[in-house]
Amino acid sequence: MKRLLLSISLFSFSFFIASSQSNIVCTDTSAQNVMLGKYSPLTYLASPVLNRPDTIFQGINKRISPDSLKSYIITMASFGNRNTASDTISSTFGIGAARRWVYSKFQEYSFANQNRLLPAYLQFTLSTCGVSQHRNIIAVLPGIDTTDKSIIIIEGHIDSRCENVCDTTCKAEGVEDNASGAALVMELTRVMSKYSYNNTIVFMVTTGEEQGLYGGQAFVNYAKAKGVKIKAVLNNDVIGGIICGYTSSAPSCPGYGDLDSTHVRLFSYGSFNSAHKGLSRFIKLEYKENLLPIVSVPMSINIMSPEDRTGRGGDHIPFRGGGFTAMRFTAENEDGNANVTDTAYHDRQHSTRDTLGTFKKSTSVLDSFFVNFPYLGRNAVINGNAAGMLGIGPKQPDFNLTTVGNGTLRIQVTKQTQYKQYRIGVRTTTNDWDSVYTITGTLIDTIKGLMHGVYDVSVMSVDTNGIESLPSTEYSSTVTNTDEVRGISKNIELLQNKPNPFDFATYIGVKVNSNVEYRDAYILVRDMQGKELKKLPIKLNEGTNEVLFEHGYSARGIYSYSLVIDGRQVASRQMIFAN
Repeated sequence: MKRLLLSISLFSFSFFIASSQSNIVCTDTSAQNVMLGKYSPLTYLASPVLNRPDTIFQGINKRISPDSLKSYIITMASFGNRNTASDTISSTFGIGAARRWVYSKFQEYSFANQNRLLPAYLQFTLSTCGVSQHRNIIAVLPGIDTTDKSIIIIEGHIDSRCENVCDTTCKAEGVEDNASGAALVMELTRVMSKYSYNNTIVFMVTTGEEQGLYGGQAFVNYAKAKGVKIKAVLNNDVIGGIICGYTSSAPSCPGYGDLDSTHVRLFSYGSFNSAHKGLSRFIKLEYKENLLPIVSVPMSINIMSPEDRTGRGGDHIPFRGGGFTAMRFTAENEDGNANVTDTAYHDRQHSTRDTLGTFKKSTSVLDSFFVNFPYLGRNAVINGNAAGMLGIGPKQPDFNLTTVGNGTLRIQVTKQTQYKQYRIGVRTTTNDWDSVYTITGTLIDTIKGLMHGVYDVSVMSVDTNGIESLPSTEYSSTVTNTDEVRGISKNIELLQNKPNPFDFATYIGVKVNSNVEYRDAYILVRDMQGKELKKLPIKLNEGTNEVLFEHGYSARGIYSYSLVIDGRQVASRQMIFAN
């Protein structure tokens, strides 16, 4: 996982990559045609077709193997150095040997599943650490219905690094970062290719992530140039470790040696009406309803506020920047904040210490592994369940939201009205839904008895198998149950921060009902002693406007925030910082 330079905005960073990459090609014509939807599903039809939701998620849960994940990671570590610019000739050392091995595994999985899986390379040219040609490894599983030509991507980067990002000879096993993510993608390729999905699924192992998210950006550029439609991207990076290091990138773990094998973090961009947060909420909902009743070890899924940890980035970011819905899975605990220039840095991330584990004294026998393979397996199951349900689920709806009377919201589905059932997700002060309502046999419903406040609402279609679509556009409405209207006026309202309480970062919003004239506006954050902590400029466009307040980790307390317009403080609220 790359440590982004804070002095460079992600937008300008992505623009630079996009403008400098060239010669992006898929090495297999059949794989490319499938990604474009230009194929006959009959050509790749399985016998038998296994596409019932319970068959898929129960099968994924049963067949994901911690032992398989362990074997993949041991093999990846054996290549010694998987730097993007490392050796491509050797059969035992370097990125070339690693990617050929992954490709051969994809071929093996295809042979075991009626040759339905199409392995290929996504090749691109970019000068990186003295090397110009690079390759992602992909495996394309054709969908059985080309009505919706959008694909689903499960990805993780395979490249590793040492303290020097261009060192191509050092010991760079890169086990947690990111053999764990690449292994997860490989295991899901093996397991999920047994089943059939309406949408095409692309399993992708990227390169060039550590130097600048290059592999992810290459696919974005390729998709835009060719017209490949993307439904969702699930990125996996630092996803198998359970040990907290001396340092970690906030928001992260509480302290050195802490162990956590039952939580996973979902990072995604935005807050209100973010398709990326909607995808994260969908992943969590599908886990709760499909897997939680049958898993032996329950997992808690945390939907995080920021797109990534402070100063960090991953391959989901180029996809979001390209206009595609994307998110990132990351372990709850991680060993290091990647600040390898600090002489006091002793953690594993981005160093020669990111190895398989510890050895018995004076022997070459491993005593313990740094990656917890059952934990990695549980995270793979969460990924696979979400991607599988996305692959067979219904179309995304749209709706109208209005306030009718005191304490009542009215929802009317206006797009994709053919379904017999819909689910309504309602949020107030957190990143997750407070409640999910089900309506059957109608396109109109009301939610009554709501307290005064701002409610964010989205809708999901539900098919005859009980599987939800991705959430719709999210709409916001202020509910009143008295004659009093809170806020500055009926025109502008300072919203409660979300989430609240929060751990590291939280979004602060201002709702503007109609255009206002002003010179400048900002959110002023203070502690309870009145000390100014931060001024966050905010635009007051019609609708909901948000800014992200990042306080930092390892702090607690109550803070106030105020909306200041043209030098006048017009509204204030309080928020709670807790971790």
